[in-house]
Amino acid sequence: MPISVTFPRPVPASQRAEVEHLLTVRTTPSVTGAWSWVKDRNLLGGQRVDYRPPAYWKPGTHVTLHVGTNSVRHFTIGRALTATVDVRSHTMTVTEDGKPATRIPVTAGRPGLDTWNGTMVVMDKAPKVYMDSRTVGLGDAYHGYYAWAVHITTSGTYVHQNPGANTYAGRANTTHGCVGLATDGTAERFYRRVIPGDVIRVEGSRQTVAEGNGYGDWNLTWSQWLANSATARRS
Repeated sequence: MPISVTFPRPVPASQRAEVEHLLTVRTTPSVTGAWSWVKDRNLLGGQRVDYRPPAYWKPGTHVTLHVGTNSVRHFTIGRALTATVDVRSHTMTVTEDGKPATRIPVTAGRPGLDTWNGTMVVMDKAPKVYMDSRTVGLGDAYHGYYAWAVHITTSGTYVHQNPGANTYAGRANTTHGCVGLATDGTAERFYRRVIPGDVIRVEGSRQTVAEGNGYGDWNLTWSQWLANSATARRS
């Protein structure tokens, strides 16, 4: 999970270096990182700045964010979990701290409604979420509550229980863009296993998720990340 700070109005480019200097991240053990200005899909340019290291945080890292002289947040990085969805084989492989991988049949976005490709991060999760296709421009395709919903993009991508997965998981991609899991307990087990900040990586799909659509920050190389910082040194 990157650190993400948003502002009530855009910060002009001329003031961004000053803002970055007011935002201090201290870690134990020491970790190199940098702020980068991200265009959030729901905000104007200059309203969001994120902080991340060159590679994923290591488990157990203690992180403190200071704004000026005020300490505003402490957190500790949890265990390392990555769920890799291969839309071609209709499977999700979950790895956690070197333990044997778990392979889960899934159904992903159908052609034309493909699941976002690339690296995403669990934003939050809920036992039940109301989903309405009209809010994403898909007419009356679906509406109702879906269980065990793990939220991975601002645009509305979830890994969640889907009755259609009882038939199509492991066989075909049939959803409207989410990753569907069967109702036989598979979805609930995955839901209870993941926490915010876990990595969800989708392979074999089409368009890569934008860095501002949720926390797609890891889709940028380190050089690309530094290019949008007002203070970081660039080699």
